[in-house]
Amino acid sequence: MAYFIGAHVSAGGGVENAPKNAAAIGATAFALFTKNQRQWVAKPLAEEEILRFKQLCATHGYTAAQILPHDSYLINLGNPDDEALEKSRQAFYDEMKRCELLGLDRLNFHPGSHLRVISEEASLDRIAESINLALERTKGVTAVIENTAGQGSNLGYRFEQLRYLIDRVEDKSRVGVCIDTCHAFAAGYDLRSEELCAETFAEFDRVVGYEYLRGMHLNDAMKPRGSRVDRHQPLGDGLIGIPCFRYILSNPQFENIPLILETPDESRWPEEIARLKGFAEQNARSGE
Repeated sequence: MAYFIGAHVSAGGGVENAPKNAAAIGATAFALFTKNQRQWVAKPLAEEEILRFKQLCATHGYTAAQILPHDSYLINLGNPDDEALEKSRQAFYDEMKRCELLGLDRLNFHPGSHLRVISEEASLDRIAESINLALERTKGVTAVIENTAGQGSNLGYRFEQLRYLIDRVEDKSRVGVCIDTCHAFAAGYDLRSEELCAETFAEFDRVVGYEYLRGMHLNDAMKPRGSRVDRHQPLGDGLIGIPCFRYILSNPQFENIPLILETPDESRWPEEIARLKGFAEQNARSGE
């Protein structure tokens, strides 16, 4: 059993650079974009790129269980416009297929937005259908739904909405969730002490279930709890505070999944990773 701790690293110059960049900051996990997240279409992955990525992951000791790829921010699987929805669905399928080719077993994505045109439920139904369509056309890759801060018309900010989607995905073995601490806090969940974390994650387990947890984003928050505003801060510099992250690194429910920093100061990632590793080591020693 182990905690896999890392950050969302650059894949600039090719996906094979991501494992190198992760290893350079002492990460035991990493996230990446498998294509330019600001573009709808990317050239297909070349066989050489795929092989090099797999080789470098093996060289640096990264298995699929330690890697949490993220899809493009352009994709909206709950789009109320049929033409725009189809464009998002095709892009999402392409992202899932890229993960399959790279030997990755999960894809993290923001569920989608109703754009204040249709109801939340109607948009959630479109998201669930979008997931089902992508799963039918791919194999071996789990669709990992990320909770959101609820900014604008974004869905997935309540645990109940994540559960609603899971209930409507036909293949339960290939759906999961990623919990972002900043997003959860902005959506109203309290994480400011280890006791409050225990309460919040007990609610998560009751509503969603730890069996669906496939990754986490560890970010402090700039804006107040319940603000519905998504602004990340370095660990300990925001309104959540260090006890939350100490709690996560002392709880076996968070072992063996990618724990990914998306904090804004990349120069601090090595220090933040080392600090999180230290929490895990302290807990291991205290449990001996």
